[in-house]
Amino acid sequence: MSFSRRRLPHIHPAGKWLFVTWHLDGSLPPALFPPPGKRSDGKAFVWMDRYLDTTRKGPRYLLRPEIAAVVVRSIHRGVSLGHYELRAWVIMANHVHVLLLPLIAPSRLLQSLKGHTAREANLILDRTGRKFWQAESYDHWVRDDVELERIIAYIENNPVKAGLVDSADKYRWSSAGKSIETSNRQRGRCHGVQKVAVRRKWNQQFANDFLESLDAADTSVRATKTAPRMADWP
Repeated sequence: MSFSRRRLPHIHPAGKWLFVTWHLDGSLPPALFPPPGKRSDGKAFVWMDRYLDTTRKGPRYLLRPEIAAVVVRSIHRGVSLGHYELRAWVIMANHVHVLLLPLIAPSRLLQSLKGHTAREANLILDRTGRKFWQAESYDHWVRDDVELERIIAYIENNPVKAGLVDSADKYRWSSAGKSIETSNRQRGRCHGVQKVAVRRKWNQQFANDFLESLDAADTSVRATKTAPRMADWP
């Protein structure tokens, strides 16, 4: 079990899947976060994610395909390095969601992941040496298989909720890939052909269930601080 402390006790039980979110430096104004009236970490996370999905202010470097591709390669690089197993991911305009099973300390894998992408992206942007990611990352360890499926649905349907596409399989920069059906079959969830409308409704409902569980009184989402080293798509 990994334990660290910042403002709150921070525990990552060994062998548990971890839902991690991080965002671009400057994309979430300090004056707005944490939001008033959102005392629990779960409520604050829900507010933050909705803000990042809808704001048109602040940096949106991840809209650039060449930078989004850097993040995709780095996410898969972590698997090749043996840092974690990967279940689901999505890259939005200003933030990233990943569901992974840590095989090393979460703080180490995040430092490697964020540090590598920051260096590569800053080279593309010709802003070497400047902060790219916000130091804090937000994470939630998965309680059971039902919550695991809800989080997968939440991650892959994030572009749909943000109004970027009408179905997750049409979004280029996520684990939904070319087909939600194919993604589900690989997880052993899909046995036979389901109608597209039913499948979309099922995934979106699971995504909503996860948000509602956090927006209740949940305090299991934590903010951790790591120290990274140092256009529109279809």
